[in-house]
Amino acid sequence: MSEWLVLSIAMAAASAVVLTIVVINNRRLPEDDDPTGTPDVMEYMTMMIGVIYAIVLGLAIAGVWEGRSAAQENVRQEAQALHEIQQRVQVYPADIRERIRADVDAYASYVVHTEWPHMSEHNALSARGTQLFERIRSDVSRYEPRTELEGQTYQPLVEQVAVADDARGARGQNAGATMPGVVWFGLIVGAVVTVGLIFVLQIRRTARELLLAGLFSVLIAFLLFLIWDFDAPYGRGIAATAAPFVDLFPSIGN
Repeated sequence: MSEWLVLSIAMAAASAVVLTIVVINNRRLPEDDDPTGTPDVMEYMTMMIGVIYAIVLGLAIAGVWEGRSAAQENVRQEAQALHEIQQRVQVYPADIRERIRADVDAYASYVVHTEWPHMSEHNALSARGTQLFERIRSDVSRYEPRTELEGQTYQPLVEQVAVADDARGARGQNAGATMPGVVWFGLIVGAVVTVGLIFVLQIRRTARELLLAGLFSVLIAFLLFLIWDFDAPYGRGIAATAAPFVDLFPSIGN
């Protein structure tokens, strides 16, 4: 099911539930009910709870967005390090140079076409991707420089392999959801409480009040969806992409 379909269903359901409760609640009110009888302290408490929940939502969205940005930066660092390896090996003998470049291309192609969907489905790196990366490491580290220029290039190449390995490891750690379950519990309970406070203020069945109640519940559902979508940096709609690999290795295709 598409993430956007999930969002539409969630917002429609939230709005429908709230409006249904408002209508049913108003039908049960006695004729002498006074909607102006809400104590001032209740209005103050309702406002403060809404403000506190808004702050919590803002912090949650900022946190998952920062995680998503960090995940994209890890992809960029990994692709850039591999690109540097391809460029620096030009001083090596032709057979060694072409073998390393071929292994890098094979790894980049596998990441884009196979490992990326695997991360989305299994929330982890693939064993085959690790094998292909280790082949690059072996090609670079086991070569014995024969000239002074090759010797000067050898250590930077090893360092670039280490950078790529570190970025790959970070990509694997961020492959799944990062938001703790207890935080989700707090966000959902807070949403229920915040929307429920609509009824404390004795909302009526006028078109204006029903519209505001519906829009408020839809907004809460949309913000929770954003947090859920950003929470898996590589696995959902608004996710980090493999674009750096495609940009730096055009031969692997889209």
